Amino acid sequence: MRGAERKEKEQEKEREPDPSSTKYNRMAIQLTRRGALCLLLFLTPVVTPTWYAGSGYYPDESYNEVYAEEIPQAPALDYREMRCHALPFITSGTYTCTNGVLLDSRCDYSCSTGYHLEGDRSRICMEDGQWSGGEPVCVDIDPPKIRCPHSREKMAEPEKLTARVYWDPPVVKDSADGTITRVTLRGPEPGSQFPEGEHVIRYTAYDRAYNRASCKFIVKVQVRRCPTLKPPQHGYLTCTSSGDNYGATCEYHCDGGYERQGTPSRVCQSSRQWSGSPPICTPMKINVNVNSAAGLLDQFYEKRRLLIISAPDPSNRYYKMQLTMLQQSTCGLDLRHVTIIELVGQPPQEVGRIRELQLSANLIEELRQFQRLTPSYFNMVLIDKQGIDRERYMEPVTPEEIFTFIDDYLLSNQELTQRREQRDMCE
Repeated sequence: MRGAERKEKEQEKEREPDPSSTKYNRMAIQLTRRGALCLLLFLTPVVTPTWYAGSGYYPDESYNEVYAEEIPQAPALDYREMRCHALPFITSGTYTCTNGVLLDSRCDYSCSTGYHLEGDRSRICMEDGQWSGGEPVCVDIDPPKIRCPHSREKMAEPEKLTARVYWDPPVVKDSADGTITRVTLRGPEPGSQFPEGEHVIRYTAYDRAYNRASCKFIVKVQVRRCPTLKPPQHGYLTCTSSGDNYGATCEYHCDGGYERQGTPSRVCQSSRQWSGSPPICTPMKINVNVNSAAGLLDQFYEKRRLLIISAPDPSNRYYKMQLTMLQQSTCGLDLRHVTIIELVGQPPQEVGRIRELQLSANLIEELRQFQRLTPSYFNMVLIDKQGIDRERYMEPVTPEEIFTFIDDYLLSNQELTQRREQRDMCE
Protein backbone atom coordinates (compact mmCIF):
# COMPACT_ATOMS: atom_id res chain seq x y z
CA MET A 1 0.00 0.00 0.00
CA ARG A 2 2.63 2.51 0.91
CA GLY A 3 4.56 1.72 -2.27
CA ALA A 4 1.50 2.49 -4.39
CA GLU A 5 0.87 5.83 -2.68
CA ARG A 6 4.47 6.82 -3.28
CA LYS A 7 4.13 6.01 -6.94
CA GLU A 8 1.03 8.18 -7.34
CA LYS A 9 2.72 11.17 -5.70
CA GLU A 10 5.64 10.90 -8.10
CA GLN A 11 3.34 10.89 -11.08
CA GLU A 12 1.58 14.06 -9.82
CA LYS A 13 4.90 15.86 -9.51
CA GLU A 14 5.69 14.95 -13.06
CA ARG A 15 2.42 16.53 -14.21
CA GLU A 16 3.02 19.87 -12.39
CA PRO A 17 4.76 22.56 -14.66
CA ASP A 18 8.22 23.73 -14.05
CA PRO A 19 8.21 27.36 -12.73
CA SER A 20 11.27 28.28 -14.69
CA SER A 21 9.94 26.88 -18.02
CA THR A 22 6.60 28.63 -17.61
CA LYS A 23 8.31 31.98 -17.24
CA TYR A 24 10.30 31.45 -20.40
CA ASN A 25 7.22 30.48 -22.33
CA ARG A 26 5.37 33.65 -21.39
CA MET A 27 8.25 35.82 -22.57
CA ALA A 28 8.36 34.05 -25.91
CA ILE A 29 4.68 34.65 -26.51
CA GLN A 30 4.95 38.38 -25.80
CA LEU A 31 7.92 38.73 -28.18
CA THR A 32 6.02 36.92 -30.92
CA ARG A 33 3.00 39.23 -30.62
CA ARG A 34 5.18 42.35 -30.72
CA GLY A 35 7.04 41.12 -33.81
CA ALA A 36 3.83 40.32 -35.64
CA LEU A 37 2.41 43.75 -34.91
CA CYS A 38 5.55 45.49 -36.20
CA LEU A 39 5.45 43.40 -39.34
CA LEU A 40 1.77 44.28 -39.95
CA LEU A 41 2.44 48.00 -39.52
CA PHE A 42 5.28 47.76 -42.02
CA LEU A 43 3.35 45.88 -44.66
CA THR A 44 0.05 47.85 -44.43
CA PRO A 45 0.94 50.64 -46.99
CA VAL A 46 2.04 48.04 -49.49
CA VAL A 47 -0.67 45.45 -49.08
CA THR A 48 -3.75 47.69 -48.68
CA PRO A 49 -4.04 48.91 -52.34
CA THR A 50 -3.48 45.45 -53.70
CA TRP A 51 -6.06 43.77 -51.49
CA TYR A 52 -8.77 46.42 -51.76
CA ALA A 53 -8.78 47.00 -55.50
CA GLY A 54 -11.18 44.49 -56.93
CA SER A 55 -10.55 41.86 -54.25
CA GLY A 56 -13.34 42.65 -51.81
CA TYR A 57 -10.92 43.53 -48.99
CA TYR A 58 -10.41 46.97 -47.42
CA PRO A 59 -8.56 48.31 -44.34
CA ASP A 60 -10.24 49.69 -41.31
CA GLU A 61 -7.89 52.60 -40.54
CA SER A 62 -9.45 53.33 -37.21
CA TYR A 63 -8.34 49.98 -35.86
CA ASN A 64 -5.50 49.25 -38.27
CA GLU A 65 -7.13 45.86 -38.92
CA VAL A 66 -8.04 44.12 -42.19
CA TYR A 67 -11.62 42.91 -42.95
CA ALA A 68 -12.69 40.67 -45.88
CA GLU A 69 -16.19 40.96 -47.54
CA GLU A 70 -17.47 38.49 -50.09
CA ILE A 71 -19.52 39.71 -53.13
CA PRO A 72 -23.13 38.37 -52.72
CA GLN A 73 -24.16 35.95 -55.43
CA ALA A 74 -27.75 35.44 -56.78
CA PRO A 75 -29.30 32.42 -55.24
CA ALA A 76 -29.85 29.50 -57.55
CA LEU A 77 -33.40 29.37 -59.00
CA ASP A 78 -35.59 26.45 -58.05
CA TYR A 79 -37.93 26.21 -61.04
CA ARG A 80 -40.13 23.72 -59.26
CA GLU A 81 -41.24 26.41 -56.78
CA MET A 82 -42.13 29.21 -59.30
CA ARG A 83 -45.82 30.23 -59.12
CA CYS A 84 -48.39 32.35 -61.03
CA HIS A 85 -51.32 34.16 -59.46
CA ALA A 86 -54.56 32.23 -59.17
CA LEU A 87 -56.79 32.68 -62.23
CA PRO A 88 -60.21 34.31 -61.59
CA PHE A 89 -63.33 32.34 -62.38
CA ILE A 90 -65.29 33.34 -65.50
CA THR A 91 -69.03 33.96 -65.59
CA SER A 92 -71.06 30.93 -66.72
CA GLY A 93 -67.89 28.84 -67.01
CA THR A 94 -64.96 27.24 -65.21
CA TYR A 95 -61.41 25.90 -65.79
CA THR A 96 -59.24 22.95 -64.78
CA CYS A 97 -55.43 23.08 -64.35
CA THR A 98 -52.84 20.32 -64.74
CA ASN A 99 -50.60 21.51 -61.87
CA GLY A 100 -52.36 24.29 -60.06
CA VAL A 101 -50.51 27.62 -60.30
CA LEU A 102 -46.99 26.16 -60.66
CA LEU A 103 -44.67 26.68 -63.63
CA ASP A 104 -45.82 25.05 -66.90
CA SER A 105 -49.28 24.28 -65.47
CA ARG A 106 -51.94 24.47 -68.20
CA CYS A 107 -55.47 25.61 -67.40
CA ASP A 108 -58.26 24.66 -69.83
CA TYR A 109 -61.49 26.71 -69.88
CA SER A 110 -65.01 25.39 -70.50
CA CYS A 111 -68.48 26.99 -70.46
CA SER A 112 -71.77 25.90 -68.97
CA THR A 113 -74.41 24.29 -71.15
CA GLY A 114 -75.88 26.78 -73.60
CA TYR A 115 -72.80 29.03 -73.65
CA HIS A 116 -69.92 29.22 -76.14
CA LEU A 117 -66.32 30.11 -75.30
CA GLU A 118 -64.83 33.15 -76.98
CA GLY A 119 -61.09 33.78 -76.57
CA ASP A 120 -58.17 31.55 -75.48
CA ARG A 121 -59.27 28.06 -74.56
CA SER A 122 -56.03 27.35 -72.58
CA ARG A 123 -53.48 29.40 -70.59
CA ILE A 124 -50.02 28.30 -69.36
CA CYS A 125 -48.07 29.53 -66.29
CA MET A 126 -44.80 30.98 -67.67
CA GLU A 127 -41.34 31.59 -66.12
CA ASP A 128 -42.09 35.28 -65.54
CA GLY A 129 -44.95 34.34 -63.22
CA GLN A 130 -47.60 35.43 -65.74
CA TRP A 131 -50.23 33.42 -67.56
CA SER A 132 -50.11 33.22 -71.30
CA GLY A 133 -52.94 34.62 -73.46
CA GLY A 134 -55.94 36.48 -72.12
CA GLU A 135 -59.04 35.72 -70.12
CA PRO A 136 -61.83 34.26 -72.28
CA VAL A 137 -65.59 34.85 -71.85
CA CYS A 138 -68.63 32.59 -72.07
CA VAL A 139 -71.26 33.99 -74.41
CA ASP A 140 -74.88 32.85 -74.69
CA ILE A 141 -75.55 32.56 -78.44
CA ASP A 142 -77.99 29.66 -78.36
CA PRO A 143 -81.64 30.67 -78.92
CA PRO A 144 -84.31 29.44 -76.51
CA LYS A 145 -86.22 26.25 -77.20
CA ILE A 146 -89.93 26.86 -77.90
CA ARG A 147 -92.70 24.42 -78.78
CA CYS A 148 -96.12 25.64 -79.90
CA PRO A 149 -99.43 23.82 -79.43
CA HIS A 150 -100.64 21.62 -82.26
CA SER A 151 -102.70 23.13 -85.07
CA ARG A 152 -106.43 22.78 -84.53
CA GLU A 153 -109.69 22.91 -86.47
CA LYS A 154 -113.12 23.87 -85.18
CA MET A 155 -116.63 24.21 -86.61
CA ALA A 156 -118.53 27.46 -86.22
CA GLU A 157 -121.46 27.45 -83.83
CA PRO A 158 -125.08 27.47 -85.12
CA GLU A 159 -126.18 30.79 -86.61
CA LYS A 160 -122.60 32.09 -86.28
CA LEU A 161 -119.73 32.57 -88.65
CA THR A 162 -117.11 32.39 -85.90
CA ALA A 163 -115.82 29.87 -83.38
CA ARG A 164 -114.22 30.43 -79.98
CA VAL A 165 -110.85 28.65 -79.86
CA TYR A 166 -108.68 27.96 -76.81
CA TRP A 167 -105.11 26.58 -76.49
CA ASP A 168 -102.35 26.22 -73.91
CA PRO A 169 -99.38 28.61 -73.97
CA PRO A 170 -96.20 27.39 -75.70
CA VAL A 171 -93.51 25.48 -73.80
CA VAL A 172 -90.39 27.67 -73.60
CA LYS A 173 -86.97 26.75 -72.17
CA ASP A 174 -83.63 28.54 -72.28
CA SER A 175 -80.58 26.31 -72.79
CA ALA A 176 -78.24 28.72 -70.97
CA ASP A 177 -79.30 30.24 -67.64
CA GLY A 178 -82.95 29.20 -67.97
CA THR A 179 -84.20 32.79 -67.96
CA ILE A 180 -86.84 33.84 -70.52
CA THR A 181 -87.31 37.60 -70.49
CA ARG A 182 -90.50 37.76 -72.57
CA VAL A 183 -92.76 35.87 -74.94
CA THR A 184 -94.74 37.75 -77.59
CA LEU A 185 -97.86 36.65 -79.45
CA ARG A 186 -98.68 37.61 -83.01
CA GLY A 187 -102.35 36.91 -83.53
CA PRO A 188 -105.54 36.72 -81.44
CA GLU A 189 -105.40 35.67 -77.80
CA PRO A 190 -106.57 32.21 -76.70
CA GLY A 191 -110.35 32.18 -76.26
CA SER A 192 -110.95 34.69 -79.07
CA GLN A 193 -113.65 34.40 -81.69
CA PHE A 194 -112.08 33.34 -84.99
CA PRO A 195 -113.88 33.93 -88.30
CA GLU A 196 -114.07 31.37 -91.04
CA GLY A 197 -110.74 30.47 -92.64
CA GLU A 198 -107.14 29.71 -91.60
CA HIS A 199 -105.32 31.85 -89.04
CA VAL A 200 -101.58 31.67 -88.29
CA ILE A 201 -100.67 32.07 -84.61
CA ARG A 202 -97.00 32.88 -83.96
CA TYR A 203 -95.11 33.00 -80.65
CA THR A 204 -91.59 34.45 -80.18
CA ALA A 205 -89.46 33.93 -77.05
CA TYR A 206 -86.45 36.05 -75.96
CA ASP A 207 -83.71 35.14 -73.47
CA ARG A 208 -81.51 37.42 -71.39
CA ALA A 209 -78.91 37.68 -74.18
CA TYR A 210 -81.63 38.83 -76.64
CA ASN A 211 -81.52 35.55 -78.53
CA ARG A 212 -84.94 34.63 -79.89
CA ALA A 213 -86.81 31.68 -81.25
CA SER A 214 -90.26 31.41 -82.84
CA CYS A 215 -92.89 28.80 -83.49
CA LYS A 216 -96.29 28.87 -85.14
CA PHE A 217 -99.44 26.83 -85.53
CA ILE A 218 -102.70 27.17 -87.49
CA VAL A 219 -106.25 27.66 -86.27
CA LYS A 220 -108.79 26.69 -88.92
CA VAL A 221 -112.47 27.54 -88.57
CA GLN A 222 -115.04 25.93 -90.82
CA VAL A 223 -118.65 26.97 -91.35
CA ARG A 224 -121.22 24.38 -92.35
CA ARG A 225 -123.05 25.81 -95.33
CA CYS A 226 -126.19 24.84 -97.22
CA PRO A 227 -126.76 25.42 -100.95
CA THR A 228 -127.67 29.02 -101.74
CA LEU A 229 -131.44 29.54 -101.89
CA LYS A 230 -133.04 31.37 -104.78
CA PRO A 231 -135.80 33.88 -104.14
CA PRO A 232 -139.27 32.94 -105.42
CA GLN A 233 -140.61 34.43 -108.61
CA HIS A 234 -142.40 37.67 -107.72
CA GLY A 235 -140.82 37.56 -104.28
CA TYR A 236 -137.67 37.80 -102.21
CA LEU A 237 -135.83 36.27 -99.23
CA THR A 238 -134.78 37.63 -95.87
CA CYS A 239 -132.22 35.51 -94.03
CA THR A 240 -130.42 35.60 -90.71
CA SER A 241 -126.62 35.47 -90.42
CA SER A 242 -125.00 35.01 -93.85
CA GLY A 243 -128.04 33.29 -95.32
CA ASP A 244 -126.52 29.87 -95.96
CA ASN A 245 -124.63 28.87 -92.80
CA TYR A 246 -125.66 26.25 -90.28
CA GLY A 247 -128.56 27.57 -88.18
CA ALA A 248 -129.50 30.39 -90.58
CA THR A 249 -133.22 30.92 -91.20
CA CYS A 250 -134.55 32.25 -94.51
CA GLU A 251 -138.08 33.63 -94.78
CA TYR A 252 -139.92 33.85 -98.10
CA HIS A 253 -141.79 37.03 -99.04
CA CYS A 254 -143.97 37.85 -102.03
CA ASP A 255 -144.13 41.15 -103.85
CA GLY A 256 -147.14 43.34 -103.45
CA GLY A 257 -150.10 41.83 -105.26
CA TYR A 258 -148.82 38.28 -104.73
CA GLU A 259 -149.49 35.79 -102.00
CA ARG A 260 -147.23 33.10 -100.62
CA GLN A 261 -148.25 29.49 -101.04
CA GLY A 262 -146.26 26.95 -99.01
CA THR A 263 -143.70 26.97 -96.18
CA PRO A 264 -143.00 30.51 -94.94
CA SER A 265 -139.38 29.82 -93.85
CA ARG A 266 -136.57 27.24 -94.05
CA VAL A 267 -133.58 26.47 -91.77
CA CYS A 268 -130.05 25.38 -92.74
CA GLN A 269 -129.40 22.14 -90.83
CA SER A 270 -126.15 20.55 -89.63
CA SER A 271 -126.45 18.07 -92.52
CA ARG A 272 -125.89 21.06 -94.84
CA GLN A 273 -129.42 20.71 -96.21
CA TRP A 274 -132.42 23.05 -95.95
CA SER A 275 -135.52 22.06 -94.07
CA GLY A 276 -138.91 21.95 -95.87
CA SER A 277 -139.50 22.89 -99.49
CA PRO A 278 -139.60 26.27 -101.26
CA PRO A 279 -142.96 28.10 -101.44
CA ILE A 280 -144.26 30.00 -104.47
CA CYS A 281 -145.81 33.44 -104.94
CA THR A 282 -149.21 33.52 -106.69
CA PRO A 283 -151.18 36.58 -107.79
CA MET A 284 -153.19 38.16 -105.02
CA LYS A 285 -156.89 37.28 -105.09
CA ILE A 286 -159.05 40.30 -104.40
CA ASN A 287 -162.51 39.64 -102.98
CA VAL A 288 -164.88 42.41 -103.96
CA ASN A 289 -167.90 40.64 -102.51
CA VAL A 290 -167.46 42.17 -99.10
CA ASN A 291 -169.98 44.09 -97.01
CA SER A 292 -167.89 47.18 -96.24
CA ALA A 293 -165.11 49.36 -97.52
CA ALA A 294 -163.01 48.39 -94.50
CA GLY A 295 -163.31 44.73 -95.48
CA LEU A 296 -162.07 45.59 -98.95
CA LEU A 297 -159.12 47.73 -97.79
CA ASP A 298 -157.97 45.18 -95.22
CA GLN A 299 -157.03 42.83 -98.05
CA PHE A 300 -154.29 45.26 -99.12
CA TYR A 301 -152.89 45.90 -95.62
CA GLU A 302 -149.07 45.61 -95.66
CA LYS A 303 -149.25 44.22 -99.21
CA ARG A 304 -150.13 46.99 -101.65
CA ARG A 305 -150.38 50.76 -101.87
CA LEU A 306 -153.59 52.20 -103.24
CA LEU A 307 -154.10 55.10 -105.65
CA ILE A 308 -157.83 55.92 -105.54
CA ILE A 309 -159.11 58.17 -108.37
CA SER A 310 -162.50 59.86 -108.16
CA ALA A 311 -164.06 61.73 -111.13
CA PRO A 312 -167.58 63.07 -111.87
CA ASP A 313 -167.85 61.19 -115.20
CA PRO A 314 -165.73 59.15 -117.67
CA SER A 315 -165.39 62.12 -120.00
CA ASN A 316 -163.73 64.33 -117.40
CA ARG A 317 -160.61 65.83 -118.98
CA TYR A 318 -158.42 65.44 -115.90
CA TYR A 319 -159.57 61.85 -115.42
CA LYS A 320 -158.77 60.89 -119.02
CA MET A 321 -155.38 62.61 -118.89
CA GLN A 322 -154.41 60.94 -115.61
CA LEU A 323 -155.57 57.50 -116.71
CA THR A 324 -153.59 57.72 -119.95
CA MET A 325 -150.36 58.57 -118.13
CA LEU A 326 -150.82 55.78 -115.59
CA GLN A 327 -151.53 53.17 -118.26
CA GLN A 328 -148.11 53.90 -119.77
CA SER A 329 -146.38 53.28 -116.43
CA THR A 330 -147.87 49.99 -115.27
CA CYS A 331 -144.37 48.49 -114.75
CA GLY A 332 -143.32 51.30 -112.42
CA LEU A 333 -146.60 51.09 -110.52
CA ASP A 334 -146.28 47.35 -110.05
CA LEU A 335 -142.62 47.72 -109.05
CA ARG A 336 -143.77 50.04 -106.26
CA HIS A 337 -146.74 47.83 -105.33
CA VAL A 338 -149.41 50.33 -106.36
CA THR A 339 -152.96 49.21 -107.14
CA ILE A 340 -155.36 51.65 -108.82
CA ILE A 341 -159.04 51.91 -107.75
CA GLU A 342 -161.31 53.93 -110.03
CA LEU A 343 -164.50 55.58 -108.72
CA VAL A 344 -166.24 57.32 -111.66
CA GLY A 345 -169.68 58.96 -111.95
CA GLN A 346 -172.37 60.04 -109.56
CA PRO A 347 -175.35 58.14 -108.15
CA PRO A 348 -177.10 56.31 -109.56
CA GLN A 349 -174.66 56.13 -112.52
CA GLU A 350 -171.41 55.58 -110.56
CA VAL A 351 -168.94 52.84 -111.61
CA GLY A 352 -166.12 51.40 -109.54
CA ARG A 353 -163.43 48.85 -110.43
CA ILE A 354 -160.14 47.33 -109.38
CA ARG A 355 -158.49 46.13 -112.56
CA GLU A 356 -161.23 44.08 -114.16
CA LEU A 357 -163.22 43.56 -110.96
CA GLN A 358 -166.38 45.64 -110.54
CA LEU A 359 -167.35 47.25 -107.23
CA SER A 360 -170.86 47.58 -105.91
CA ALA A 361 -172.55 50.97 -105.50
CA ASN A 362 -172.47 50.57 -101.72
CA LEU A 363 -168.69 50.00 -101.74
CA ILE A 364 -168.21 53.01 -104.04
CA GLU A 365 -170.18 55.24 -101.72
CA GLU A 366 -168.41 53.97 -98.60
CA LEU A 367 -164.97 54.35 -100.16
CA ARG A 368 -165.67 57.98 -101.11
CA GLN A 369 -166.93 58.76 -97.65
CA PHE A 370 -164.18 56.84 -95.89
CA GLN A 371 -161.42 58.59 -97.88
CA ARG A 372 -163.26 61.93 -98.11
CA LEU A 373 -163.38 61.96 -101.90
CA THR A 374 -166.02 64.09 -103.65
CA PRO A 375 -167.84 62.88 -106.80
CA SER A 376 -168.27 66.47 -108.04
CA TYR A 377 -164.77 67.00 -109.48
CA PHE A 378 -161.48 65.21 -110.12
CA ASN A 379 -159.52 64.31 -106.98
CA MET A 380 -157.08 61.55 -106.09
CA VAL A 381 -155.50 60.10 -102.87
CA LEU A 382 -152.38 57.93 -102.33
CA ILE A 383 -152.69 55.40 -99.44
CA ASP A 384 -149.67 53.53 -98.04
CA LYS A 385 -149.51 49.87 -97.03
CA GLN A 386 -150.65 50.69 -93.50
CA GLY A 387 -153.92 52.23 -94.82
CA ILE A 388 -152.90 55.84 -94.17
CA ASP A 389 -153.54 58.52 -96.83
CA ARG A 390 -150.16 60.09 -97.59
CA GLU A 391 -150.80 62.51 -100.44
CA ARG A 392 -153.81 64.13 -102.19
CA TYR A 393 -153.99 65.54 -105.70
CA MET A 394 -156.57 67.89 -107.22
CA GLU A 395 -155.04 67.86 -110.67
CA PRO A 396 -153.37 65.20 -112.80
CA VAL A 397 -149.71 64.43 -111.95
CA THR A 398 -147.10 62.55 -113.91
CA PRO A 399 -146.17 59.02 -112.84
CA GLU A 400 -142.62 60.25 -112.19
CA GLU A 401 -143.91 62.62 -109.52
CA ILE A 402 -145.80 59.78 -107.85
CA PHE A 403 -142.77 57.46 -108.09
CA THR A 404 -140.44 60.09 -106.63
CA PHE A 405 -142.71 60.61 -103.65
CA ILE A 406 -143.00 56.87 -103.02
CA ASP A 407 -139.26 56.28 -103.43
CA ASP A 408 -138.37 59.15 -101.10
CA TYR A 409 -140.90 58.60 -98.32
CA LEU A 410 -142.76 55.32 -98.48
CA LEU A 411 -140.31 52.53 -99.34
CA SER A 412 -139.14 50.12 -96.62
CA ASN A 413 -135.50 49.11 -96.35
CA GLN A 414 -136.20 45.85 -98.10
CA GLU A 415 -137.98 47.68 -100.93
CA LEU A 416 -135.04 50.08 -101.25
CA THR A 417 -132.70 47.13 -101.68
CA GLN A 418 -134.99 45.64 -104.33
CA ARG A 419 -135.26 48.97 -106.09
CA ARG A 420 -131.43 49.16 -106.37
CA GLU A 421 -131.31 45.61 -107.75
CA GLN A 422 -134.21 46.18 -110.18
CA ARG A 423 -133.33 49.74 -111.21
CA ASP A 424 -133.47 49.03 -114.94
CA MET A 425 -136.22 46.50 -114.80
CA CYS A 426 -138.85 48.80 -116.36
CA GLU A 427 -136.60 50.38 -119.01
